Amino acid sequence: MERTVVRCADGHVFSTASFPMQQAERLGPGRLMRCPRCARLRNVVPVALEKR
Repeated sequence: MERTVVRCADGHVFSTASFPMQQAERLGPGRLMRCPRCARLRNVVPVALEKR
């Protein structure tokens, strides 16, 4: 299972195994998930990782 690195609305960066409806462009990139750092439901967006 592929992991996705995301950033919550408070700026916390974490990875998740499931990023619901990742390919649904009409809904935009953000999803509502529980942030493990602040323990609240937050809007999260995928983080663009630089390739080395």
